[in-house]
Amino acid sequence: MRPLRRLPALALAAAAAATLLAACATAPSTGPMTFFITSAGSGKGADLGGLAGADAHCQRLAAAAGAGSRTWRAYLSVPGAFPSPGNPSGVASVHARDRIGGGPWHNAKGALIARNLAHLHNGNNISKETALDEKGAIVKGRGDTPNEHDILTGSRADGTAFAPQTDTTCKAWTSSSDGSAILGHHDRIGPLPENWAKSWNFSHQSAGCSQEALVRTGGSGRFYCFAAN
Repeated sequence: MRPLRRLPALALAAAAAATLLAACATAPSTGPMTFFITSAGSGKGADLGGLAGADAHCQRLAAAAGAGSRTWRAYLSVPGAFPSPGNPSGVASVHARDRIGGGPWHNAKGALIARNLAHLHNGNNISKETALDEKGAIVKGRGDTPNEHDILTGSRADGTAFAPQTDTTCKAWTSSSDGSAILGHHDRIGPLPENWAKSWNFSHQSAGCSQEALVRTGGSGRFYCFAAN
């Protein structure tokens, strides 16, 4: 009778294998471009024209690369506003993770970046070799000249916005002077071997919002674009 006792365990293993196979089937290892880093920023530092301007920039670059039939969104968060006498309901935050669809996402050469939102924020395939621009070119990273590994996100590691107390998005992506923005490292490399230095979306703040400040910090005003459909 002992062999019969193993049947539940075998059934569970088979079910787990079937689930894994199904998950893999929904996220092919190659596919059309649905993710890229912008080949250029706005030219005005972190003033992207707000979220609408950033989305339009993604759309233009994607269209020039032959992928304009999709709806493109910038991976950017914006904190909300606390309730006030003039606005008792406050303003809800905008979270980058809520703007970009559900995946899967592939780079310009077809390589899988992430299967879904959970994978994107825990265990994705983003690296210097895979986080390409819309033309399929590698973006310069730490050790290159110039270093452009700082990518604008304004986001926490889980893709959500910060609380409103501190400016983390250069005044909701409209400032090229005052303020600061949260940056990620697309090459997953920093000056120290710590988690923040290896984060693709939540590494540190910029020295300012101007183009000069972003360059001085280690970037050029680039940001991530994802196809939301």
